Amino acid sequence: MTATATPTSPPPPRPTIGIVGIGAMGLPIARNLHRRGYPVVVRDLRADAEHEAHAAGMGVCASPCELAQRADIAVVVVVDSAQIDVVLFGDGGIAAQPAPPRRARTVMLCSTIAPHDTAAFAQRLGALGIAAIDAPISGGPARALDGTMSMMLAAPAATLAPWRSLLADMAAKRFEVSGTIGDAAKAKLVNNLVAGINLVAGAEALALAERLGLDARRMAEIIGASSGASWIFEDRMTRALRDDFEPRAAARILTKDVGLATALAASVRQPTPLADAALARFRETVERGWAELDDAAVIKTYRTPRP
Repeated sequence: MTATATPTSPPPPRPTIGIVGIGAMGLPIARNLHRRGYPVVVRDLRADAEHEAHAAGMGVCASPCELAQRADIAVVVVVDSAQIDVVLFGDGGIAAQPAPPRRARTVMLCSTIAPHDTAAFAQRLGALGIAAIDAPISGGPARALDGTMSMMLAAPAATLAPWRSLLADMAAKRFEVSGTIGDAAKAKLVNNLVAGINLVAGAEALALAERLGLDARRMAEIIGASSGASWIFEDRMTRALRDDFEPRAAARILTKDVGLATALAASVRQPTPLADAALARFRETVERGWAELDDAAVIKTYRTPRP
């Protein structure tokens, strides 16, 4: 007797992912998901970024509102709270009213912003029947591109449930902080406080090595293999030693992030003397005209001190 093969059902279609803000992190995220077979549509204010996404086979939307009509979930990866407010609630925003039927009923907030802003956005979205996921990201463009970045998550379990496969494809390391919107934003700022301190400390140490006449590249190898090692030291100082300050993460961004972290600490009366000192260095980096360079440019404040 001949066995009859049992027909298998085709896998369900992947959801369409809408990404607003295809900059240093947003475009690599979009490329990663597109490569994994997700339909991806994007929106950015910069025509060159949209052209690059279109050339890679992604759809381009004329507004966040259109993106919300074409996508099953909207992922927001812009710079700050002011930009998010426009993306969500401005003219042509995701939550624009009145609007044609909205397909996306979930918004993932991946930007590094103040926790109270995250909570406020989620509340306003919820009043319109749109769920929010507090989902700040970390790891840099290369990790965003290959799906190995980190993501901090805060949202009710029922909100996260439909998107767990997507989240796994976006970030290899996912940390569910709590079910309370805003807690992931807090966790991201605590992380960035450490990152900012470590970066400034690394820049200070290598500038000292150079002043002492040591081989800075050799010194970086020693630190990388010893107790002074950190991921951000290896990532940023390797570039600084090549005088490569092309922005992967612009100095103004980490300046903003560390400022948010120290403000959050001040709101609960927690002193942050090391972060305050690091923030002063980042602010000097911005003030001296290096805001759009990579944040490794903080080393320039040591190499060329003010008169």
